[in-house]
Amino acid sequence: MDFTETTAEQAVLDSFAATADPRLKEILSAVTRHLHALVRELRPTMAEWEQAVGFLTDVGQTCDATRQEFVLLSDVLGVSMLVETLNDSDGGTEATVLGPFHLTESPERELGDSIDLLGTGTPCVITGTVRSVDGTPLPHASVDIWQCTEDGFYDVQQPEVQPPGNGRGRFRADENGKFWFRTVVPSHYPIPTDGPVGRLLNATGRHPYRPAHVHVIAEAAGHESLTTHMFVADSPYLDSDAVFAVKRSLVTAFSDHGDHREAHFDIRLTPDGDCP
Repeated sequence: MDFTETTAEQAVLDSFAATADPRLKEILSAVTRHLHALVRELRPTMAEWEQAVGFLTDVGQTCDATRQEFVLLSDVLGVSMLVETLNDSDGGTEATVLGPFHLTESPERELGDSIDLLGTGTPCVITGTVRSVDGTPLPHASVDIWQCTEDGFYDVQQPEVQPPGNGRGRFRADENGKFWFRTVVPSHYPIPTDGPVGRLLNATGRHPYRPAHVHVIAEAAGHESLTTHMFVADSPYLDSDAVFAVKRSLVTAFSDHGDHREAHFDIRLTPDGDCP
């Protein structure tokens, strides 16, 4: 069969006929249908297609052990948050994006420890309780934390300034599901703009900023893992997050106590099997 504009899509779909995994076949078929429809709609020139391939090549070549440019691209296109939203469960704490900086393992820390290894910035105490959706505390739940400094940088962005593990910590909640640790109030910050995703934002007139936040992954036996944020309530850019991750329920007051600030963030996890 000749490969023409009208036969191209079906030819590719037919090539997947022997795919053993039904979900893989469903995904490849859907991608083919939508991609071919997009190309027929836009009718790109060869130069434009080469530019698109070059852009994706640059995205891949920008990834390394401490930076994930493809995650960043997914984030700024709203795809990461769309996937999170489609998989959100009723009753649990709302999920948000993982982000491109969870690339190093958080060091194990004791409850009450500080994740600030620099001793600068506004001190902050964060407390919370991990519960199931019915309110039952989850003893010894894992709470993985990572955040930027008061200047808006993660440890992996400043290896010459920050010691490895600064702003990171994995805590084990107590027998009542409670956790607490010390840190500094993070800053709003720009996502990396020195790569192809930054060029995309610049070409579209979009700003690169994220509101101040603390990342959290919470896990407990018999429950779905949760990836979420605590957003600092008085931060700029809450209404225009570059990666579309702000949810009203996650905006958290960091109350001022003179020489330090305090925040409380309770987490509700969904039992296994209750998520879509």
